[in-house]
Amino acid sequence: MTADGTDSLDTPVLWLDEIRSDDIGSVGGKGASLGEMTAAGLPVPPGFVVTAGTYRAFIEETGIDEELFDAVEIDSDDSEALSGAEAKAEELILETEIPGSVREDILAAYDDLDDGEAFVAVRSSATAEDLPSASFAGQQETFLNITRDDLIERIKQCWASLFTQRAIYYRNEQGFDHDIVDIAVVVQRMVEADKSGVMFTSHPSTGKPKIIIEAAWGLGEAVVSGAVSPDNYVIDRETGETVEATVADKKLMMLKDEETGETVERAVPDDKRNARVLADEELAKLVELGERAETHYDEPQDVEWAIVGDEVFMLQSRPITTISEESAAEAAANGEGGGDLILNGLGASPGIASGPVRIVRKLDQLDKVGEGDIIVTEMTTPDMVPAMKRASGIITDEGGMTSHAAIVARELGAPAVVGAGSATEQLEDGRIVTIDGDKGSVTEGAVEPDEQTDSVDDVRPQNPVKPMTATEVKVNVSIPEAAERAAATGADGVGLLRMEHMILSTNKTPERYIEDHGEDAYVEEIVDGVRGVADEFYPRPVRVRTLDAPTDEFRQMEGGENEPHEHNPMLGYRGIRRSLDRLELFGYELEAFRRLFEMGYDNVEIMFPLVNDAEDVIRARDLMESAGIDPDRRNWGVMIETPAAALGVEAMAEAGIDFASFGTNDLTQYTLAVDRNNEHVADRFDELHPAVLRLIGDTIQTCREHDVATSICGQAGSKPDMVRFLVTEGVSSISANIDAVRDVQHEVKRKEQKLLLDSVR
Repeated sequence: MTADGTDSLDTPVLWLDEIRSDDIGSVGGKGASLGEMTAAGLPVPPGFVVTAGTYRAFIEETGIDEELFDAVEIDSDDSEALSGAEAKAEELILETEIPGSVREDILAAYDDLDDGEAFVAVRSSATAEDLPSASFAGQQETFLNITRDDLIERIKQCWASLFTQRAIYYRNEQGFDHDIVDIAVVVQRMVEADKSGVMFTSHPSTGKPKIIIEAAWGLGEAVVSGAVSPDNYVIDRETGETVEATVADKKLMMLKDEETGETVERAVPDDKRNARVLADEELAKLVELGERAETHYDEPQDVEWAIVGDEVFMLQSRPITTISEESAAEAAANGEGGGDLILNGLGASPGIASGPVRIVRKLDQLDKVGEGDIIVTEMTTPDMVPAMKRASGIITDEGGMTSHAAIVARELGAPAVVGAGSATEQLEDGRIVTIDGDKGSVTEGAVEPDEQTDSVDDVRPQNPVKPMTATEVKVNVSIPEAAERAAATGADGVGLLRMEHMILSTNKTPERYIEDHGEDAYVEEIVDGVRGVADEFYPRPVRVRTLDAPTDEFRQMEGGENEPHEHNPMLGYRGIRRSLDRLELFGYELEAFRRLFEMGYDNVEIMFPLVNDAEDVIRARDLMESAGIDPDRRNWGVMIETPAAALGVEAMAEAGIDFASFGTNDLTQYTLAVDRNNEHVADRFDELHPAVLRLIGDTIQTCREHDVATSICGQAGSKPDMVRFLVTEGVSSISANIDAVRDVQHEVKRKEQKLLLDSVR
């Protein structure tokens, strides 16, 4: 029933002010949320919903329902049949005329929007979206800046998106009938935003009483999609004071092309690139609206907003699903401190730490780093790990969220600020500073001990109950010392244990280590490192990657003077190509595995990095056999890090691999020709680029056909958008950073539940 008492199933079109949350079965999650916001008096752009019942009436009254459902009852493992089913469903829906009375109702509703002159957004609204316990991104189509001429066609395209290949596949695999699935469509006046963004009414990770607002010029799609680095404003909920305002270099904006009406991407004018987007009065308006939304829903909200002139509009509001009661309580108990701001960077590992600065420009300066010091360096390398373990925090001039410093700091639970630009020049040895690994700030002086966050675990729930998921969630481990903390996450195993950190932390190349200590000592160094992790996780699997260090890292160590000088080491002498060239050294690694298996560590798996083709795989398999390791009795596989590997995975499967694991950092770099550490092109680094996703999706499909497990161990595995994509594609496991495991577990569970709900509703 709608707010006025009518039966929503008998009404082709419902206006937002007629809708309440109870109508979710008819208008979907997005429609129900917009109706609730409208009822609460929040400034929502006007619009209406073409109900799920209208879709149902369309396919039944036109008589295409039986042919439609018959078309999608196919063998889901037959990729050609799956593609044909999608095409047939699309043809039936798009080429069938909507009954005249329904068309008239929809167009009449459109004409009531600004006298039929409106540009509108047309968004699918699935009945399982935005449930109170979880936030689901729309899985069907969205179209922006649509006019009357194209409206009916866009609505039909939303309906047709119920029958994409992945949707058909999942429903068929689960044994659900397609004729029980419905969809509504939201038609809402477009807001030609001057500025827009998102707002969290509490800290999205810790639940701290702070409102966080991100803002950019133009339409909000640029912020939501990650196409632009937005301004960031932090407002204290208790005082209303803006405690932090970070103005970003905003290179791009999205707006409506006045000639075509299409949404286009444009360069931000020079006078706006580094200008503050939001004035204090605009922040105050947003805060007031955010608090009203939170009061109405009685829980913290994630709000999409837009500003046109002096008007503020709310485009969506959904619960923040990443805050736990435990983290919120502990975050409230922890203070924040420090004095005047010295410099800013990227908050790469959460927590607050104070201590004396120790500038490290060369490896021979590592000894001066003591317990509780703050390491300040241009960029960390694996041989710095022993000093990083002693430090209470880390600051680097360069790097991002996927840099070595960020990865290791998160595993150690040490706060870190990376990409600070000039920390090694602005700071000096002995100076007392405080770093905030959440905000990315470095401030003068120390905070009181009870204000410091010793590790990321202090703001996350302890001993969590692991959500049960069909997709395994594993953890990446860079250093054996992090094994206990990694195991406590409840992960299903280790998706990536990097062997190079066990060797490089000795500050000697393998050849020099063997020269100084002998071959057996080198093998035992590897055995001991792997055992520490395998013991902690047993019987959960631990996937160990063989040595994969570029020449520039080896060259900095004792014995590195003989390493080749390469223009681009990431494209050079590393991974399996180095192993297959230096067979004696590779033999020592395989001997370490043989000893581990002999000792009973049957949970250890072998993974070969940077393979390009089946020839690499066959040579590695033969060397395993020569080392006394039976490939048929042990789990072993490869990294998919190059387009060549993705395209050639079928031949690798035929060569006997048990699994293929995506290294998304390298796969993205090699696919897009983008160096993620090059500031001039780093903004083009995008693991969610369609080309990268296609390589991943096709690889998963091929591996499924050959009974080869698939996983991801690159940094993108910790990102919600990538998690949702992988689960939909049918990946076997996802391996995340230590600090992200719990969030990924819940994201996987939500996605699996959504796929299930989409299939039965």
